[in-house]
Amino acid sequence: MSETPARTRAKARHRRRRKILATGVPLALVAAGALAYGTDTGVFGPGSARAASAAGYTAPAWATAGADGFASVDALGQRGTYGGRDGETVTVRTQAELEKYATAEEPYVIVVAGTIRVAPVGKEIKVRSDKTIVGAGTSGQIVGGGFFLGTGVHNVIIRNLTIRDSYQGVWNDKEHDFDAIQMDGAHHVWIDHNDLRHMADGLIDVRKDSTYVTVSWNRLSDNNKTFGIGWTENVATDITVHHNWFRETEQRNPSTDNAAHAHLYNNYLEDVPGTGITSSYGNYARGRTSMVLENSYFQGVNNPVIKDATASLVQRGNVFSGTSGRNESGGTAFDPARFYAYTPDRAADVPGLVRAGAGPRTSIGVADAQQGGAAPKAATTKAATTLTVARDGTARYRTVQAAVDAVPAGNASRVVIAVKPGTYRETVKVPSDKPHVTIQGTGTSRKQTVITYDNAAGTPKPDGSGTYGTSGSATVAVEADDFQARNLTIANDFDEAAHQSLDGHQAVALRTAADKVFLDGVIVTGDQDTLLLDTAAKDRLGRVYMRDSYVVGNVDFIFGRASAVIDRSVITLKKRWNGTSAGYVTAPSTPADRKGFLINRSVVDGDVAAGSFHLGRTWHAGGDAALDPQTTVRDSRLGAAIKSTPWSDMGGFSWKDDRFAEYRNSGPGAGAAGPDRPHLTDSQAAGQEIGDWLGGWVPTAS
Repeated sequence: MSETPARTRAKARHRRRRKILATGVPLALVAAGALAYGTDTGVFGPGSARAASAAGYTAPAWATAGADGFASVDALGQRGTYGGRDGETVTVRTQAELEKYATAEEPYVIVVAGTIRVAPVGKEIKVRSDKTIVGAGTSGQIVGGGFFLGTGVHNVIIRNLTIRDSYQGVWNDKEHDFDAIQMDGAHHVWIDHNDLRHMADGLIDVRKDSTYVTVSWNRLSDNNKTFGIGWTENVATDITVHHNWFRETEQRNPSTDNAAHAHLYNNYLEDVPGTGITSSYGNYARGRTSMVLENSYFQGVNNPVIKDATASLVQRGNVFSGTSGRNESGGTAFDPARFYAYTPDRAADVPGLVRAGAGPRTSIGVADAQQGGAAPKAATTKAATTLTVARDGTARYRTVQAAVDAVPAGNASRVVIAVKPGTYRETVKVPSDKPHVTIQGTGTSRKQTVITYDNAAGTPKPDGSGTYGTSGSATVAVEADDFQARNLTIANDFDEAAHQSLDGHQAVALRTAADKVFLDGVIVTGDQDTLLLDTAAKDRLGRVYMRDSYVVGNVDFIFGRASAVIDRSVITLKKRWNGTSAGYVTAPSTPADRKGFLINRSVVDGDVAAGSFHLGRTWHAGGDAALDPQTTVRDSRLGAAIKSTPWSDMGGFSWKDDRFAEYRNSGPGAGAAGPDRPHLTDSQAAGQEIGDWLGGWVPTAS
């Protein structure tokens, strides 16, 4: 790159939610210190849990996993659901130990190792905010009791557990309120990969305005009143229910009362003939519920789908095999993709997927957790290989590149390069024949592990063969598909002021030229041309998903021809080497048949002059008139640094001939629609969501 000079609802609660989504991150981030790199801890959460318990149980990969569905939505002051990942990991084997940590003020990842029999029978252990409670393999069991999440409790994950057997001998029991998991007024809760069965009352009760809940990949069986949602006069609950196996459950599968948004997809409801349990009904929309029910599979269920006259229930893509009785729909509902990205599996595939993947996993690594809603990996999936790097010589490899070199060409499974804290002054290249590589910092902050170098366009190559170009200047170059980076900083610290003799000052920190690149919780920092998001060739697809991250730069500092999403992140504008304020956030060079850049639910601001930065300019690389560059900035907060006419021409090409637009942005840098500031309509925006960019790929941390 060359340098140049200077769907609306009436409910107030959901208007407030959209405001939160549009802001993207707390306004405190706009403070100068946070905008430089963020406070790191407490903004998006660190990359991994802290120290282990005295029993020696080290923090596992799944301790950093975050929820999908409505539990992932930023609202009510909570940025998605990630449980206790900011805290210590402890292992518990007794009820007293479990209660000690579940009720603590501090965040914890609580690993249940073995069977805990609850006394008295039916007791629901209270859980406070910021907790992950997870079974160790398939051994973690809670017998005769369950969990209770009260008013205001938030950011809780319950995973990989078996919770069973508080049943008191009465099928339609009205005496004992012994649930597996009950929440009254909680929010941001993820219930995932559990086996819930044979309780005196409900397996799951989501009551009293509990909201932002996701229930995924669970086995629910051998129960009467299985899963109740709502039981309130308020239309308050937002809930996602996907890839669950309801087997031999009579009613409430689930029953949903006065839910604002109930999204049910890819569930398998099975009533096995010839048993003592016969289904009364399947999914039920009651009161003023708004429900979307899609791509689920109903096998032998009586009255598979029913609704009240006051409820809205939209069905699509479901399969009904051997069912009988009521199967109803009607009214209008909502588009789940307006709230979060998801890709439903085919309904015909659901029985096999759910049988194989629901319930506790032998090893619940992040790849098995299916936090993004993808089909589960088979239980025989090979565990990741880990190569450890430490610059002080305490690990096998002293440099990141040495570990990359050790990855076998054509490797077929995940290799995690775990990089201990420190500054690694080197360039790193992941070649195209080494896919499935993760480079992950092991510190408690992404700022503790730094890979940096100072090449720039025009810098002499060490072998004397000439100078680097822009792409060759990258500190880290990724040419292999299915690459991930997590919990580290990638920088280019080229000193522009000291090298004014060079023709250009392009100095790339990170270059990607691959497909399915997942950048999760990283800092990418430089000046001009910081982040090059490219493809392996003009005719090759290159999808990139970046979330919960920071990008720092000034001129064209997010550029290239990839189809890239920057989600829930902070884009920090930086002054030039001479103290002036001027620049362009994006410079897409998108092929005409591809998606370009999507900046979504993020913050764009910095310590620069007001009105000094464009959101982007149109880059027709090599003068290629066939390109159709695209940047969309939506649901984001724009600081005062953004120009009122935010798009710019480049190289003789007009931005108005290409694809540049905004949608529902906020902040002092946002502006009304006009000829020089196009906004998407609601219908246009419906086609410019994360899922449209990623095209069926669901990024899953591994």
